Amino acid sequence: MKKLFFIAFTFMLGTLGLHAQTTPNQRWQMRLRGVVVMPTESANINTIGGDIDINTKLIPELDFTYFFTKNIAAELILGTTKHKVNTVGSDLTAIGGSSSNNVDLGSVWLLPPTLTAQYHFLPDGPIKPYVGAGINYTIFYSVNAGPTVKNVKYDNAFGFATQLGLDIKLSDKYFLNLDAKYILLKTDVNVDGSNLAPNLSIPAKVDINPFLLGFGVGMKF
Repeated sequence: MKKLFFIAFTFMLGTLGLHAQTTPNQRWQMRLRGVVVMPTESANINTIGGDIDINTKLIPELDFTYFFTKNIAAELILGTTKHKVNTVGSDLTAIGGSSSNNVDLGSVWLLPPTLTAQYHFLPDGPIKPYVGAGINYTIFYSVNAGPTVKNVKYDNAFGFATQLGLDIKLSDKYFLNLDAKYILLKTDVNVDGSNLAPNLSIPAKVDINPFLLGFGVGMKF
């Protein structure tokens, strides 16, 4: 499925690229946005049961958009975010005999470059709505396992992204932007709890599925 998404999206961009060679009005846009990253998380944790909680974060984000025609464009977003993670209602208790079922699994950084193909409505108007869809590849790094378990490993993963947005013209060069994305993102997680019990390994399949809500300013060049 991951390869299918990648091949299909690459083919689509290649087709747009051929069309762009005959299009005189090629334009770049750059946006700087503040983005609220809101995971809608859930998990399947067979060994200890329960669910997972991932906190919401506000981050800065930079993106670049290339217009193949007045209506058709491709956008690449760049940003990174750190999230705290803990179990909810599991059978795993904290070191020291705590009876809490909410176990601190530390934190992890996510680097989720996302490429979307967009269709822009009313490209010559003062308010320019657009829709988009594309692919995301999330890299998990700088994992801090927290005080309870020995280690936590996250698998990097592909996801599918959808997008709605609005550009509001301020001048011929500058504009405001409102943008919302939803990313279907799943990862396999393995928790090493061998410091709690011999050979304790806790695999989990985690759906992160974040909403990304952004507001910022943009520049054409």
